Amino acid sequence: MIKQVSGDILLSKARVIAHGVAPNDDHAQGLAHALREHAPAMYKDFRHYCKTQHPKAGEIWSWAGADGQQIVALFTQTAAYHPGERPGRATLSNVNHALAALREYLAREKVTSVALPRLSTGVGGLAWEEVRPAIEKHLGDAGIPVIVYATFHAGLAATEGL
Repeated sequence: MIKQVSGDILLSKARVIAHGVAPNDDHAQGLAHALREHAPAMYKDFRHYCKTQHPKAGEIWSWAGADGQQIVALFTQTAAYHPGERPGRATLSNVNHALAALREYLAREKVTSVALPRLSTGVGGLAWEEVRPAIEKHLGDAGIPVIVYATFHAGLAATEGL
């Protein structure tokens, strides 16, 4: 079940918050920045993972906080490996690979709900009309609530139905 809501994804009651980034992303913009501010330990662990494992676009990385909230980074953009270099834009191929990996993760970890933004449509540069069918394809029959935050409203808890 996919449900679109308006509100602040950081207030989500979903078990997992998934978002799109590039490997080595500095989390300086958009939802990634909000997550960096919300969970500084997550960002520290993310940077360590990227420096030691060299993830590729299309993969995922997961992190769990002490409160049980899980954050999954979907590598939808190509990485910036050199100082001063900027990550590439998201591609539909990377989004599809990352969503397929997310689907496997959700099943393997027995996740009961997931929230995500309009994936890769901000900093990633893709159109929602391209990304939405990919989300429906990979998560539409996952058997869990999939909450898509269509519109951001800071400090407003969405009616997720969880």
